Amino acid sequence: MNLEQKLAEAVKEGCRILFGKEMAAPIQPTNPEFEGSHTVVCFALTKTSRKSPEETARLLGEYLAANTSLVSKYQAAKGFLNLSLHDSFWRDVLNELKNPDEGLAVHKGKEIMVEYSSPNTNKPLHLGHLRNNFLGFSVANLFRAIGYTVHTVQIINDRGIHICKSMAAWKLFGNGETPESSGMKGDHLAGKYYVLFDKQHKKEIKELLEQGLSQEVAEKQAPIMLAATDMLRQWENKDPAAMALWRKMNGWVYDGFAQTYRRMGVTFDKLYYESDTYLLGRSEALQGVENGVFFKKEDGSVWVDLTADGLDQKALLRADGTSVYMTQDIGTAILRFRDFPRIEGQVYTVGNEQEYHFKALFLILKKLGYAWADKCRHLSYGMVDLPSGKMKSREGTVVDADDLMEEIVSEAKKQTMELGKIEGRSAEEIDALSERIGQGALKFFLLKVDPKKSMLFDPTESIRLQGHTGPFIQYTYARIAALLRKAAEQNLFPEAAKNISLKETERDLIIALSRYRQTVHEAARQYSPALIANYAYELAKAYNHFYQSVPVLNEEDKSLVVFRLTLSKAVADVVQKCLAILGIDSPERM
Repeated sequence: MNLEQKLAEAVKEGCRILFGKEMAAPIQPTNPEFEGSHTVVCFALTKTSRKSPEETARLLGEYLAANTSLVSKYQAAKGFLNLSLHDSFWRDVLNELKNPDEGLAVHKGKEIMVEYSSPNTNKPLHLGHLRNNFLGFSVANLFRAIGYTVHTVQIINDRGIHICKSMAAWKLFGNGETPESSGMKGDHLAGKYYVLFDKQHKKEIKELLEQGLSQEVAEKQAPIMLAATDMLRQWENKDPAAMALWRKMNGWVYDGFAQTYRRMGVTFDKLYYESDTYLLGRSEALQGVENGVFFKKEDGSVWVDLTADGLDQKALLRADGTSVYMTQDIGTAILRFRDFPRIEGQVYTVGNEQEYHFKALFLILKKLGYAWADKCRHLSYGMVDLPSGKMKSREGTVVDADDLMEEIVSEAKKQTMELGKIEGRSAEEIDALSERIGQGALKFFLLKVDPKKSMLFDPTESIRLQGHTGPFIQYTYARIAALLRKAAEQNLFPEAAKNISLKETERDLIIALSRYRQTVHEAARQYSPALIANYAYELAKAYNHFYQSVPVLNEEDKSLVVFRLTLSKAVADVVQKCLAILGIDSPERM
C-alpha cells in the first residue's frame, strides 16, 4: 500500500469514528505556502459531519494525530487539512523507493497504439516533426511505464499530388541526380525538387498571367503543374515508368528518414503506407453510400453530412473517384484495429491545426458502425517556432530537423569544451557526450511545455547547464553518480534508512520522491510528458539544494552518510526513470 493509499484509509477510518460513516476525501499536495506534505480537502465531508468545513478539518486532524502513526502535526485552514507526517514514515517511504517502478504498472494486459511522425515523402523532417516525434515517443513510454503493451506506428503519406510534384521536377530538371551523385541525404534531395517545382510553378504562373489568364486558370494550366497532374494519373493507373520513379524517389526519402530517426532516438513497431490504405477507405466510402450513411452528389462525388453533429459536410471521394486524406485515414484506422484487435484505443499525435479533421474522422467511423471509434484520441499539440531566423534550412522555408540537431549538438560540444571537464577523454567520447547532452537539451526543451500550447524554441537557452533545461537535470544525475563512485571507494554504500531525524531539505526531497508514481499516472492520464519533464526539474532542483545544504560524505556519523547516500541514490534512480520516459540519456559523467 503506497503513501496516498495509507492516508486515504486513515481518513476513511477517522470519518467512521468521528462522523459515523466511512467517507473518502480528496488528498492533494500541500500548497507550498503552508506547512505539511499532504492536504485533505474536507468540504465534501460536511454534509455528514454537520459541522463547518474548518471544524470538520480540525476534528479529523486531531483524530489522525492522536490515533495513527502517520501524522505528527496538522493545520486546519478553512476546509483544508494540512498534514505533516512523522520522520519514521518518510524513512519508510524512502526504503520503499528502492524500486521506483514497484506498483506503477497497474494496466498490465492492456494494449494501446500510438501514432506519431507520419511525414510526407516529398521533403525532409523539420522542427515541427521533432516536437511530434518526441511527444509521441514519450507518451508511448508513459503508457509502457503504467503497464500497457504499446504499439508505435506511423502512416507514411507516400502518394498524391505533393509527391508527384517532386517527381515531375526531378524528371524535368534532375539529369539523373541521386543521393550518391549529389552527396545529399535522400529526403533532402527530394525536398530540393519539391522546392524547385514551387519556384518553377510561380515563374510559369507569372508568364501566364501576363498572357491574360486568371490566377486560378494559370495555377492549373502552368506546364509543370500539368506534368505533375499527369504524373499522378499515370501513378494511379499503375504506369510502370511512373511507379518505378515513385519507388526510387520514395526509397531515397525512406533512407534519409531512417538516418534522422536514428539520431532522434525514436523507433516504430509498424509502418503503414497511404498507398496501401487509401483503397480500403475508398471501399468503405462506397459501401457507406449503399448503406445510406453517405450520399452521392450529381457529379458522382461521395460526401458525409455531419451538420447534425455541429460540423459540416465532408467530401470522401472526388467526382473522378479518387480519394482524399479523410478516405485514407478511414482505411488506416480500420486496418489498424484489424491488425491489433486487442488495442484499447489509438492515439494520433498530430498538430492542433487538424483538430477539426479528427473530430470528423471519429464521427465518420462511428457512423460506419465501428464501436471502437470512441477509443480514438487526437493528441493535439501546438506549433513550435524559433524566435528569430537562425538555423533556417537550405530550403529557406522551414527549420530542418537534421540542421537543428547538428547545431544543438555542436553547441553542446562547444560548451563542454569551454567548461574544461573533459580531460583524459578521447575525441570519440567527447562526441558521444556532446550528442547525449545536445539531444537531451533538444528533447527536454520541446517536451517541458504543455503539448496543447504553442511554443518558441530558443536553441541557446535549451543547452544551458543551469536553469530549466535538460542538461541541468543530466548534470544532477552525473553529480550523484560521481558521489556514489567516490563513496564506493571509501567502502560506503546506500542501505535501508534507519532511525535518523530528518533535516528539512531531506524531508522535502523524500516528499518530492514520493510523488513520482502519482506524477507518472497523471502524465499518462493527461497525455502530457510535460508533467514528467517539470517534475524531473523540480526534483533535480531540490537535490541540488539538499547537496548545498548538508554534507553527504563529510560527516563523522557514518549512519548519516549512509542515509544521505541512500537518499541520493533514490533521486538518481527516479531522475533516470523520468529522463528515460522523455527519451533522454543519463550520462554517468559530464
